[in-house]
Amino acid sequence: MADYKQYVFFDFEMLCSDSGMAFENMEAIRLGAVKYNLETGEITYFDRFIKPENQEPLTEFCKTLTGIEDCDLINASGFKVVFDAFLVWVGGVKKTRYFSWSPSDLSRLKIDATKHEIPQCTISKIEKRYIDFQMIFKQRVSKGNVSVEDALALYGLQFIGEKHHPMYDAYNTLRIYLQFLNKPIQSDLIMLKQYLFEEEVPLDVKQINEKLNDRLKQDAMLVTEPLREVYRMRDVKKIKKTIRRIVEKYENVLLNRSGLFTEENVLIAGHLVSFYHDLLLTYEEHYCYSSKTIIFDEYMLQPLKQLAFK
Repeated sequence: MADYKQYVFFDFEMLCSDSGMAFENMEAIRLGAVKYNLETGEITYFDRFIKPENQEPLTEFCKTLTGIEDCDLINASGFKVVFDAFLVWVGGVKKTRYFSWSPSDLSRLKIDATKHEIPQCTISKIEKRYIDFQMIFKQRVSKGNVSVEDALALYGLQFIGEKHHPMYDAYNTLRIYLQFLNKPIQSDLIMLKQYLFEEEVPLDVKQINEKLNDRLKQDAMLVTEPLREVYRMRDVKKIKKTIRRIVEKYENVLLNRSGLFTEENVLIAGHLVSFYHDLLLTYEEHYCYSSKTIIFDEYMLQPLKQLAFK
């Protein structure tokens, strides 16, 4: 793993229209970013308008959504000049980890970089060091895709700055990341409510684990009760989806970032996740041989059966 010295969170505003516009034509018109020094915690900022090749006036929809006016773009530099200034501001592509809130920003960068003949090796270096933090947040905390504003609200925070301003969007994404990174217990408590508990999460660790244990065993029963040793392949295709929906809730328990969960609950979560991956592997093996039926080995079913009927 690279020895990163800084994180850069970036965001684009793009051409847009309420009457529809192909993504490849939604040129970047503003680039905002924040740089977080891992050693000092210092934050620095980048904000530049970008003059698009499309010189048609901005739609009213675009102006309302982005807060950008045609006059802001008249004297703006083109994409290549702005991106070169961005790289100078970054100061070390290889020592930087890049983040954005959704992969559309990386897609925008790649499309516009190709259009403006930015060296592919530069974009590849960024892409190799890039993280779609919205996806990570969805997997580890929120269950579904949420906005930056809603993600902040999960931590009891409010958006700072001007909304739909890319620099402030990047800054607030950094704030979410720091909460996620530095407050794993709070993140796992949010995750429990989002993924597992419809009602309020108990504040007592013992009660949390007792409630989680009950839920784990209930779901182990849901997985094992309808299972039999022999299936038609087409039927397994259906149950895979059902089991995935049950099991994916527990991947964060298995990960146990906060250390909140007991060894027993982590073990049970591990049995559920392992069973699902064994199921996928067994299905793929049978599929490769064009089997009409699939046979589950007893070793796959036994651990969950024992849990379900404790």
